[in-house]
Amino acid sequence: MSLPPLVSASRPAQSAAPLQGWPLLRLGFRPFYLGTALLACLAVPLWIAIFLGRIQVPLPMSPLLWHAHEMLFGFAAGVVVGFLLTAVKAWTGLETARGPLLGALALLWLAARLASLVAPYAVYATLDMLLLPAVAAVLLRVLIKAGNKRNIPLICLLLLMAAANLVFHLSVLGIVAVPAVSALYAELALILMVVSVITGRVVPMFTRNVTPGLVINMPRKFELSLLAVTAVALALWVFAAPAPVVLVASLAAGVMHAVRLWKWHPQVTFKRPILWILHASYAWLPLGFVLLALAQLGWVVPSLAVHAFAVGVIGGLIIGMVTRTARGHTGRPLQPSRGEVVAYALVMLAAVLRVLVPAVQPAWYAYALEGAACLWAIAFAIYLVIYTPWLMRTRLDGKDG
Repeated sequence: MSLPPLVSASRPAQSAAPLQGWPLLRLGFRPFYLGTALLACLAVPLWIAIFLGRIQVPLPMSPLLWHAHEMLFGFAAGVVVGFLLTAVKAWTGLETARGPLLGALALLWLAARLASLVAPYAVYATLDMLLLPAVAAVLLRVLIKAGNKRNIPLICLLLLMAAANLVFHLSVLGIVAVPAVSALYAELALILMVVSVITGRVVPMFTRNVTPGLVINMPRKFELSLLAVTAVALALWVFAAPAPVVLVASLAAGVMHAVRLWKWHPQVTFKRPILWILHASYAWLPLGFVLLALAQLGWVVPSLAVHAFAVGVIGGLIIGMVTRTARGHTGRPLQPSRGEVVAYALVMLAAVLRVLVPAVQPAWYAYALEGAACLWAIAFAIYLVIYTPWLMRTRLDGKDG
């Protein structure tokens, strides 16, 4: 998949015109970043309270499946939707969704999240399955109109995510004989493939841009090989291949991602938090593959690898990118405040508590879960406190978006 950089080149200033509509509904990142941050704040502590028996909530499925689904298809997929609705406009110069259409998409996402707690399962499943195909249709129309064929694979990605969601709901309903957890693993694998592609394009670029004289030369053959090995390793895991095969493929993927990170020179980012959070989050990717390999030997439980990917990689990159892109698209400098740096550190510490502490001291498992949930929730609460006023108002420079 070929993707342009996340930060588009500056465009000529458009002629001044009165800005239309509520600022929150002018560009996709605004409602979806706020909504997913709120979900992150509330859903994880709720899940831990349910899991540890602190409270009882009548969920439409097992609590474990609800937690995993809402974090992957609610939180992570919501961020992907907000990002793509914003990025495709930057790449094509055409409107994706704004005003009533954007409001309808955001309300559809929200309705599914609420339905997961209060509605019959059929209602929840229906609402939940509508968003990704709807966004895919919106983006496909824009890409075709702009003649932007190189990014049409993004539509395939959204449709594959939608297919995984469909299989999940059909499994929970007992219609298909596929374990629901396999659909969740498939969604996690799809997101990790997106991470592998996008980080390979933007992290070296961001690092070079702020480090005069730094040379990062990643051979195309290595990059293509890394993506191929990553895809094979994840596919073998999702489809439950024999453990020795998954072990070898996971180790190979882990080594290649570690080499890639080393070649990005992460040591030069220590004084730039908005950059080191991307490197630190990416470091959980090779670690996750190593843990996945160890799980095939029975040395660790598979959930440690899953949460290295979900909390360390995806959570860390999300907190890094929703601050970076929101600052850029609200006309603010790419220089995080102390609060944002604290949020970065809290997400990384949450990953340590959720993954590494149970690995070395299983007796502390419950305490580690509670601590990780608190740190995670506080990190995204900080984001909400800082960014809610910004995303509800017009850009600082008065431009549209």
